[in-house]
Amino acid sequence: MPVVGKVYLIGAGPGAADLITVRGARLLAQADVVLYDALVTPEMLALCERAEKISVGKRSGQRSTAQAIINQQLVECAQRFETVVRLKGGDPMLFGRADEELRALEEAGIEVDIVPGITTAVAAAAATRQPLTKRGVARSVAFFTSSTAPDEPEHRSAGPAALPATDTMVQYMGGREAAATAERLLALGRRPELPVVVIENCSRPDQRILRLTLSGLAHGLDTANGPVLVMIGEALQRRAHQAPD
Repeated sequence: MPVVGKVYLIGAGPGAADLITVRGARLLAQADVVLYDALVTPEMLALCERAEKISVGKRSGQRSTAQAIINQQLVECAQRFETVVRLKGGDPMLFGRADEELRALEEAGIEVDIVPGITTAVAAAAATRQPLTKRGVARSVAFFTSSTAPDEPEHRSAGPAALPATDTMVQYMGGREAAATAERLLALGRRPELPVVVIENCSRPDQRILRLTLSGLAHGLDTANGPVLVMIGEALQRRAHQAPD
C-alpha cells in the first residue's frame, strides 16, 4: 500500500493538559490516529476525540510495547492514515527514543514533523519555584537518566565517571536510581547538606514535592508509581522568604 500519511512527533509536556503547545493541541484535534505513551493523561487524550487511539506505553520495570514494534506501528499507520501523531510525555527529543522512530520513518520514506513539548525539568522548576540556574551559584545544568531497557545492559551507567560534571543535576526517571546517584556524589566529595528537590507527578493533581539533602537522598525515596524527577545542586537551596510548597 502506498505511503500517504505524515507523522508528527508531539511533546505532551509534563502532564497537565493545558501545558501542551497550541500547535500540539491543534494537531491532536486533526489527527486520524494517535499512538501515545504511558505518561499521557486521559485529559490530554480528550484533545483528540475523533482519532483512533493506540497505547504504546513504555514504563520502567513494567511490561511494555517493544520499541521495534512501535516503529513498525508508526510506519503501518502512515500507510493507512493521512495524519498520524506519536504523542510523548515531555519533549520527544529528550529521553523519548525519537532517534529510533525517526530512523524507522525516514527509512520508509515517510514525512515527519516534530512539535516540541515542555520538558519535565522546566515544568518542575516552575512548580517548585526553584530556578535551575542562579547568578553566582549555578551556571550549568545537566539532564541525565540511569534508566535503560532490560535488553540493553550495555547502556547502563556505571561508576562515578558516568555522572555529569555540572552545577545543577536533573535526573529523569530517578525514583529507583536516585539513592545510588546520591551515594556516588557523596563518594566524590559533594557535601551531605547539598540541597535536593524531588517532584513526583509534576503538574498533575497528585503532584508531590519533597525537599531533602544529598545525604537524605542516599537513604532512598518513598514514592508511588508516578514519574519522578530529582534535582540536585546549590541552586535548589530554599530562599529565605519563599512560600511553602
